[in-house]
Amino acid sequence: MSATQSPTEDEEASPPERQSAPPPARRKRRGLTAIVVVAIVVAAGAGVVVADPFKKSEKDSSARTSAPTGLAKVTQGSLSARTLENGTLGYAGSYDVVNNAKGTITKLPAVGDVISQGKVLYRVSGKPVVMLQGAAEPVYRDLAYGAEGADVRQLNAALVSLKYATKAQIDPDSDYFSMQTYYALKELQEDVGLKETGELSLGQAVFLPAEEVRVIKAGAVRGGPAGQGQSVLQVSSTKRQVTVELNASQQTGVAVGDKVTITLPNGKSTDGEVSSVGKVAKQADDKTTIEVQIKPKDPKATGGLDQAPVQVAIVSDTVKDVLSVPVNALLALAGGGYAVEAVEAGGKHKLIPVRTGIFDDSEGKVEVSGAGLEVGQKIAVPAS
Repeated sequence: MSATQSPTEDEEASPPERQSAPPPARRKRRGLTAIVVVAIVVAAGAGVVVADPFKKSEKDSSARTSAPTGLAKVTQGSLSARTLENGTLGYAGSYDVVNNAKGTITKLPAVGDVISQGKVLYRVSGKPVVMLQGAAEPVYRDLAYGAEGADVRQLNAALVSLKYATKAQIDPDSDYFSMQTYYALKELQEDVGLKETGELSLGQAVFLPAEEVRVIKAGAVRGGPAGQGQSVLQVSSTKRQVTVELNASQQTGVAVGDKVTITLPNGKSTDGEVSSVGKVAKQADDKTTIEVQIKPKDPKATGGLDQAPVQVAIVSDTVKDVLSVPVNALLALAGGGYAVEAVEAGGKHKLIPVRTGIFDDSEGKVEVSGAGLEVGQKIAVPAS
């Protein structure tokens, strides 16, 4: 939109007034009903209906409001239908670290610490408990040569991932504890400071569904007892994620793959994409919502804040090469419909009826079409 300027004195006339009225109904996009409030500035807090503004008068066919106005231009380009929502920036996933070792908690990581698989997560009676990637089966038994099962499969996959064996030596999809598993496990035990037995005793490792985890909360204290089945830590992945609690009625208007713009606490923006849309509604504070998860395209651009408030503009539809005007340029007509007030050469004002399309809330613009509407045409808007 061009810079706001005041009409000249030569533009004075006696036309109908701008009217404050409800906005036009938007086109529905995949079921999402978006509502825009059109703010029309009215002189002295009152407005007069534009009655048959396109009927030629005896004196002049021009029309002009008596309210203070500025000028904008009709532009051409792309517009996107967006829904603006509040979100929370954090990390994907939340996992409980369940202890199975007996003894006393002697070391715990601090909140915010990042631990990769194959590294010591915490210690019980001085002995390390190793973090390994896997989520197929919770640890419930000792694993030794000849054992079979889903828990053995995730151990084999972890050993290959950590390069203690090649895929030729251990099939990561194998559920059999082979001699190669035995030798690879001995190397891991040596590296982390465990007794090199080639057997994985219950409590020596914790399997979590991530290559590395970030500590969110400690559920145990150093020096306290390490109870079997006790949740000693709560962790997340290190992947950045924005969570939006979306009104359940808008579920069909958002889909996986929709593009979004994330406005960060520092005012900067970064792009993202909807990665999941919840199917189970939840009730909170008299609101029924679903959880929408968003993956930032550039995680580094989001910084390191956790549980930070952000604003999310979800793009549900886009149109290209269309004419648009500022939303507040719309004038409600007495007989229904909308118009814009064109300012012609010499200061003459003329109302042009328009049809509305997509509303781009983030840009404050609306798609318009109508006979007599052209790119670059000057139109009146409320003075700022």
